[in-house]
Amino acid sequence: MLGLMQDRPLLISSLVEHAATFHPETEIVSRRPEGGTHRTHWRGIRDQSRQVAGMLRDLGVRQGDRVGTLAWNSDRHLALYYGASGSGAVLHTVNPRLFPDQIDYIINHAEDAVLCFDVTFAPLVEKLAPRLKSVRHFIAMCGRAHMPAIDVPGLQCFDELVAAQSIDYRWPEFDERTASSLCYTSGTTGNPKGVLYSHRSTVLHALMELAPDTFGLNSGETLMLIVPMFHANGWGAPYGAAMVGARLVLPGQFLDGKSVYEMMRDEKVSFSQGVPTVWLMLFQYLDANPDVDVGALTLKRVGIGGAAVPRAMLERFEKQFGAEVVQGWGMTETSPIGVISKLLPKHAALPAEELVKIKLKQGRGVWGVDLKIVDDDGKPLPWDGKAFGHLRVRGPWIASGYYKAEGGVVTDEEGFFSTGDVATIDPDGFLQLVDRAKDVIKSGGEWISSIDVENAAIGCPGIAEAAIIGVAHPKWGERPLLIAVKRPGAEVDKSAVLDYLAGRIAKWWLPDDVVFVAELPHTATGKLLKTKLREQYRDYELPTA
Repeated sequence: MLGLMQDRPLLISSLVEHAATFHPETEIVSRRPEGGTHRTHWRGIRDQSRQVAGMLRDLGVRQGDRVGTLAWNSDRHLALYYGASGSGAVLHTVNPRLFPDQIDYIINHAEDAVLCFDVTFAPLVEKLAPRLKSVRHFIAMCGRAHMPAIDVPGLQCFDELVAAQSIDYRWPEFDERTASSLCYTSGTTGNPKGVLYSHRSTVLHALMELAPDTFGLNSGETLMLIVPMFHANGWGAPYGAAMVGARLVLPGQFLDGKSVYEMMRDEKVSFSQGVPTVWLMLFQYLDANPDVDVGALTLKRVGIGGAAVPRAMLERFEKQFGAEVVQGWGMTETSPIGVISKLLPKHAALPAEELVKIKLKQGRGVWGVDLKIVDDDGKPLPWDGKAFGHLRVRGPWIASGYYKAEGGVVTDEEGFFSTGDVATIDPDGFLQLVDRAKDVIKSGGEWISSIDVENAAIGCPGIAEAAIIGVAHPKWGERPLLIAVKRPGAEVDKSAVLDYLAGRIAKWWLPDDVVFVAELPHTATGKLLKTKLREQYRDYELPTA
């Protein structure tokens, strides 16, 4: 027997329509790439989204066609989120921080029919245009006054195309399992692979953005979205914000410490999401300008993902900003919410040191995400907080495969996706990453967590950033080498770092050597590029060897 409930498809267009109907005047603030701050509201975004849909229709874009973007976080990009997907096309957010050859590969692999780009990427588009065989329309996301003077055939003006359309466009209805957006992995090994989201998966994922045990996004929030909208759909925040009509602040490409601080202050931001690298830049600005008033901020919560949260970062947000840190773990393939770190009532009476240890774990599974850890043979391991193994996940917003079947079968016989992470899970369901499977250091048959050592090292006075890799050792197979970046003007040496780490990590985890560098390599999403470091230090001779 089936229930007698109305069967309405879960479509992305319903989100922006809801926001425009019930939160029409709630503000959307964005710093546009060509300069200036633009202010609109949810009704304005809905109208602009309808115009974008009409524009795409008139350009010959049909259901299932891919619409590429090379764009920062802005109102125009937000309108494309809804206009492209709402019309039945597939929004393809291209990561502009990738190497040009990777961007070339991605756009051609996706077979984008349209490419919309911010003016900051005009030189890149001019260089790539002759190689983008599927792209029929190149559209600069600006007004006529800021059109770039580049040699791209048939270049069109976004604002003019949009303005020519009526706001009376009617959203089509279709199967909620229809593809809505496409995002490629960063491709640190091999070519990037495409993750193809559906309307259903995106709406369900957005619902979890609102839960108190996740990010608790609500209509009284002013959310400054620092995580790029080209990275895993902006962690789903553009959809969650519309679902509750939250006020949205979009900083464009202005992510330096000074710009982030001033926009947070001026727009009275209560919640912000970003990767640790951005928060480190904010801290560096504050450290270099001690007269800046942190008390002028109204920040209440900070969502951090993309890399493990260092203890020093967590404690600084809590003590100096008075802000709760909400750590999460996920990946492009998980939309990206996988687990979120929220304390349980039983933890209220724990001593401060024990609380910190729990907060530093990546978090507990949310509804919709099943977790398991397995050994090298695929056998399940216990949730005792000690056994660590390969992490696998399953759920309605978890990838079942990659676009065009790249990478082959990626799920096991139970439908669990293999994440490539090594983790432990404790009896309360808290997940703690040990390492990426390819990054874990195996010394004398035992595993050393580079994540734990790096986070401890970042807490050392004078250290701005740290990475640890395994280096060949004649006795132990591998031993850890710490590669660190000093804070500006800091006087810190190898012995100071090792003395600081002693007692904070297991003795046999202590690095065998410390190397100081001017900067560390990062992936296009801000993560440490360990492959490059391992190649660079492949023949490094440790003093203990």
